[in-house]
Amino acid sequence: MTLIFAHRGYSANFPENTMLAFTEGAKAGAEGLELDVQMTKDGEVVVIHDEKVDRTTDGKGFVKDFSASDIRNLDAGVLHKSLGRKERIPFLKEVFEWLSGNSLICNVELKTGVFRYKGIEEKVIGLIRQYGLQDRIILSSFNHYSIVHAVSIAPEIETAPILAEGLYMPWIYASSIKAGGFHPHYRAAHEEIIRQSLQHNIAVRPYTVNKESEMKRLIHAGCTAIITDQPKKAAELREAIYKRP
Repeated sequence: MTLIFAHRGYSANFPENTMLAFTEGAKAGAEGLELDVQMTKDGEVVVIHDEKVDRTTDGKGFVKDFSASDIRNLDAGVLHKSLGRKERIPFLKEVFEWLSGNSLICNVELKTGVFRYKGIEEKVIGLIRQYGLQDRIILSSFNHYSIVHAVSIAPEIETAPILAEGLYMPWIYASSIKAGGFHPHYRAAHEEIIRQSLQHNIAVRPYTVNKESEMKRLIHAGCTAIITDQPKKAAELREAIYKRP
């Protein structure tokens, strides 16, 4: 069965990459979450997509220039004024503590494409091991050097390179860097690529799948998971598809 991963949590309806979005994603029927990590100037791993805080908070500047305590003072819910409450940027350890009380899978995207964040792989892997989540975490990144480095220090944790464009025989590439899967843009996730990858025991989790037609196509194709801003819609569509005789 194709799993549903809530992209940055239930980000269509709630502030992305916040604990509220993650808990609501779980309530909506997702079996997994996708989140992004950056690092503060004092080495705290924090959950936020952009290198700057400008788009999603009431602050300005690069994540790397904030201390952990200062970044906690920002409101990560400014794009959702109707909530009437402040949402904080989570520390990754907070998310992992919450995950330790449920059975969700978590895709942690290492945002090392713009700033290298020296040591972030070690810090994230240390937290994964601390909370005993080795079997429920997937480490992904557009920076495949981060993926290879993660494999070298934690071969027990699944990794998945993110592919923005189509790649010839991606299952071979994934195997060559000892990744358990890959995460293609949904337009590059053709049925034959999905079929061949699964036959070679390589997981395929396309992103960011919000169109109903694409959800249906990928669920019918049997991909490992779809990463979506709309977990409720995806879960309902999947249920309808699997219930058909």
